[in-house]
Amino acid sequence: MARIARWTRPIAGPTARAAAWANMLMADHGLFRLVWKNRHRVSDKLWRSNQPAPPDIAAFARLGIRTVVNLRGGREFGSYPLEVEACARHGLALVDLPMRSRELPPAEDVFAAERLFAGIEYPAVIHCKSGADRAGFVAALYLILHENRPVAEAMAQLSARYGHIRQSRTGVLDAFFDSYLARNQAAPIAFRDWIATDYDPDGIRRAFHEDRLAAFVVDKILRRE
Repeated sequence: MARIARWTRPIAGPTARAAAWANMLMADHGLFRLVWKNRHRVSDKLWRSNQPAPPDIAAFARLGIRTVVNLRGGREFGSYPLEVEACARHGLALVDLPMRSRELPPAEDVFAAERLFAGIEYPAVIHCKSGADRAGFVAALYLILHENRPVAEAMAQLSARYGHIRQSRTGVLDAFFDSYLARNQAAPIAFRDWIATDYDPDGIRRAFHEDRLAAFVVDKILRRE
């Protein structure tokens, strides 16, 4: 798609930079993020955030952040080349780990996330668009797979505190962890073993039913990605 391809290229000159800023602020709803910084500390080594603008990348650098993990994987908006440029300017590594907020990842993507957690330089920050759904899901995976925290504790990363609405379609992310907890209660199994042997993303998705009003609010009013 030409619209996506446009933002895969480096920014060339002030006109292109102004266009990227305009696209980020308007098309990608960045105006709201100028005042709403959904930035929170997950652990001593990890932060979570909504889509950062260049000044936010500078703030990350001042916090000592070494790696930015982009969960959007998206190059459809001017936010992406601005992020690439700002990370390079401030000496931060930028890593893409695309996730979806209304679908569950295949098992191999969960293990890819675990390998990423083991391989990046910390402190790190993970972000999606709004910092509510994918950021919470991956923050929970990080706590479980990298810091060996209990699943029930890690699930708190998917919370209304961060703007997550589990009654909407994004509640399928909660259903992922609920499915493991139910299986573990019936017959104890390690989380990694469950992912490798019993995890059924299609089955979890079929069993999940969102609330229509909540889905309308998240999809049409909040315009979550």
